[in-house]
Amino acid sequence: MSFLVPPAEQTASASAQSVDPKSYLLDEHNTEQYRDSVTEGVQRVIGELLDPDHQPTTGVTPEQLGPVIGGIDLDEPLPDTKSALDELERVYLHDAVYFQHPRYLAHLNCPIVIPALLGEAIGSAINSSLDTWDQSAGGTLIERRLIDWTTARIGFGATADGIFTSGGTQSNLQGLFVAREQALQRHAAEHGTGDPEADRPEQLSRLRVIASSDSHFSVVKAAKLLGMGADSVLTVPTDEHRRMRSDELHELLRSCHEAGLTTMAVVATAGTTDFGSIDPLSEIAALCERFGVWLHVDAAYGCGLLVSRESARLDGIERADSVIVDYHKSFFQPVSSSAVLVRDGSVLRHATYHADYLNPERHVAERVPNQVDKSIQTTRRFDALKLWLTLRIMGPDALGRLFDDVLDLAERTWEMLRADPRFEVVNRPELSALVFRYVPTDVADGQLCDRVNLHARDALYRSGAAMVAETVVDGDTYLKFTLLNPRTTLRDIAEVCELIVEHGNRYLTGAPEAESERRAS
Repeated sequence: MSFLVPPAEQTASASAQSVDPKSYLLDEHNTEQYRDSVTEGVQRVIGELLDPDHQPTTGVTPEQLGPVIGGIDLDEPLPDTKSALDELERVYLHDAVYFQHPRYLAHLNCPIVIPALLGEAIGSAINSSLDTWDQSAGGTLIERRLIDWTTARIGFGATADGIFTSGGTQSNLQGLFVAREQALQRHAAEHGTGDPEADRPEQLSRLRVIASSDSHFSVVKAAKLLGMGADSVLTVPTDEHRRMRSDELHELLRSCHEAGLTTMAVVATAGTTDFGSIDPLSEIAALCERFGVWLHVDAAYGCGLLVSRESARLDGIERADSVIVDYHKSFFQPVSSSAVLVRDGSVLRHATYHADYLNPERHVAERVPNQVDKSIQTTRRFDALKLWLTLRIMGPDALGRLFDDVLDLAERTWEMLRADPRFEVVNRPELSALVFRYVPTDVADGQLCDRVNLHARDALYRSGAAMVAETVVDGDTYLKFTLLNPRTTLRDIAEVCELIVEHGNRYLTGAPEAESERRAS
């Protein structure tokens, strides 16, 4: 029997480009090209970081960059890697937002530690898929060991388990999915049907999730994806520190019970997006235990406290049924690196489906560790490798010191702004987020103050000098510092505040922005 290439395929190969496509594959034949290409890419990044004019952003707009990228013919490759990297500098590297810059103060994006970057490079090259053991030998056990390490830090017992995910939104979805299935199963057992599917549509309409008014939007999104609708999420008001009010939670739990509704889960937040507030976890846990309700803690932001000297701020988290963490927020890991953890690992069975071609049921009896049995994803990157190398090279205490540095900086920033009569500060930070705004002298018009701050924020972005975020508090526009860079100094922040005042005053006086402050114009 002949395995020669058929004539038609021979003809096609002969007419192909002079470069053999197989020369681009990473294998033992192309190690030099791999090394040279990656090294050249790294050098381009280093060049941007070392540029004396390097800023967190260039202030580029979609209208400016869109036509440039839209005009590239993807059907016509460039002649070599250098040309492609030259083009990439023009369309991405130069205009990218650099979270490493000490004056990037906007969103929940952190600078990354080099051991994690090493893990990213190795993981991408090997390209393990963390769904079955026969695709990720070693990687599976590394991920499981990191899950065990994290659950131990939380304070869960030996039965705890979890899985890495793409981020907090997916982690919240899986945590609430498990809570939903547990609630339906409990209802079936209590009413003698034994079958959670028997009246699922009716029961879904009676399920409720309770969260604070400052919880993450992904809670509502998860409820919609789980077939419950946005109106199934009930919100509890927060106190003067923007934390969930436990007395209001108690009343809402009681009223749901009296109305014959099933509270599927209470979502407490350990680090709200805007304020970094930590809900009173112990009080909420006690209420959940009293009413027999699943407690889900969104610690996507606050998980850095697990390695911090301030870990006591998370007291009560060990009483949760599920917890989410985003290592790519406060563990200084590259996106993506997140996990959902559960106190009772058996509940992850709700995500289990067996396919004969992937994870047949016989693997359960044979104790084959297939991570797909716990995940709502199938193919998954080996994101755990980044955290593994970080812990093995740096250790958790060093990570904790980095997070403690930004906690200290946030406190000093609050003290500085509180003492400055030009600024109104909403919150004393529990973590590293600070909500404030510039209040010009003699400006009593709230809407005008809103416009001043929006203009200052946008002008600051256009200048490229710094980035801050915006939000709305009780109907008014505010600015926000989210401090996650240990290299940011109080002087950096003071100078950014002066720029905010300067841009705001220009808006009030109608003075044009200086040309040097409109780099992207």
